Amino acid sequence: MFEFFSSYLKEKAGLNEDELTQVRIVTVSKKLRKRQYLLQEGDVCHYNCFVVKGCLRNYRTSEDGSEHILRFAVENWWVSDPESYNNGTPSKNNIDALEESDLLMIEKVDFNNLLDTIPHFKDFIYNLKAKSFDVSQDRIMSNISNTAEEKYSNFIKTYSDIFSRVPLHMIASYLGLSRETLSRIRKAIS
Repeated sequence: MFEFFSSYLKEKAGLNEDELTQVRIVTVSKKLRKRQYLLQEGDVCHYNCFVVKGCLRNYRTSEDGSEHILRFAVENWWVSDPESYNNGTPSKNNIDALEESDLLMIEKVDFNNLLDTIPHFKDFIYNLKAKSFDVSQDRIMSNISNTAEEKYSNFIKTYSDIFSRVPLHMIASYLGLSRETLSRIRKAIS
């Protein structure tokens, strides 16, 4: 499993063999069954996780029991709860597997050590966080300014690899739409 991650880090972060060895030493593999939690609300997030295989979702549950999906994570994506991870506070989110998933996890203290000792890794993570911030800002703008049809079309174009793997009610949740609205949009497009 680490070979996949190693190739990713060589390509994306430009790490050499010595740096990859440093990463390998602190990386723990984890397999999740479908519907198994990586993180539950109330637990503290201690890891940054890289998805080798599978699909996960990060979501909150409101008091009425409805789910609000914040993000999905598929192969070559990272997943954690940044607020809990950064502050050491109980998570407000859940992260679970939508498919059988293989993850590589790095504990916070080890991750920070890698950032301190591997400049290429630090630069890579900085750029990754900047892109993630940009995507979040675009999503906020889309949610406040785009029509339901535009949100759905943009999701299909941007996340075609996720679209075919995730149930429609979860896509509706991610887009902030009701299932009925999403069904109406899909029917109109067909």
